[in-house]
Amino acid sequence: MSVSTQQSGEKSGSEAETTDQSEAGNRVESAEPSLDVIFDVLRNRRRRLVMQALEERDGETTLSDLAEHIGGIENDKPPEALNAQERKRVYVGLYQCHLPKMHDAGAIEFDKDRGTVKRGAITDEYHKYLEREVDGGSRWPKYYGGVAAGACLLYVGAVTAVGPQPIVAITSLVLVGALSAYHWRRESP
Repeated sequence: MSVSTQQSGEKSGSEAETTDQSEAGNRVESAEPSLDVIFDVLRNRRRRLVMQALEERDGETTLSDLAEHIGGIENDKPPEALNAQERKRVYVGLYQCHLPKMHDAGAIEFDKDRGTVKRGAITDEYHKYLEREVDGGSRWPKYYGGVAAGACLLYVGAVTAVGPQPIVAITSLVLVGALSAYHWRRESP
């Protein structure tokens, strides 16, 4: 093949291979990530804090703000009380390791040049597994608190209407116990 043919648009085997690899990269675009990828990203507390901070900031923030926010959490002090070393330690870790890894996995969009961090195209896939942490805890204690309050109101109403009835108390306890067992069994592996 002549040199002019190669220059007119055809790529040699090694050039095409390099281009394909650089275009594909490690980035997860629109496909749903595997559980291995999701759990690899979410296993680190700092990366989970990034996901939570993005949700608190309507899906967009800066690297500097993230470093201060996470530094404050990790050092158990307000972000404005951090010294330069504490802030830099978090900033460097985010910049060099955590944010690029999260970007490659599609969890966030990280622009190194601008220092911006945004929700990624598939961020919601990651949040399915962060529900408890992002929401501040499990919903079941609130649920059972409501059931217990309802059972107490039922008992008080029964006592007021017809006098003390042990069957109402026993029924309430059985109901709460049955609901608890159902959800415990459903969520256990």
